[in-house]
Amino acid sequence: MHDFGFGHGFGILFWILLIVVIVLLVAGSGVGRGSQRDRGEEKTPLDILKERYARGEIDDEEFERKRRELQ
Repeated sequence: MHDFGFGHGFGILFWILLIVVIVLLVAGSGVGRGSQRDRGEEKTPLDILKERYARGEIDDEEFERKRRELQ
């Protein structure tokens, strides 16, 4: 079978493009970035409370009570 000299070149190009795509996906996903604290972005107590509420760790009543205490 003849590959007309393209087979090996396109194989290398394929792997280079695949590696570039993977690197871009990982870079865009935030993998390897520091925590918010490392980047100087401190969470406020209200942010933490909202996260706990969103995860279902606390109910409406407890959320509102703690929110009032924080303000």
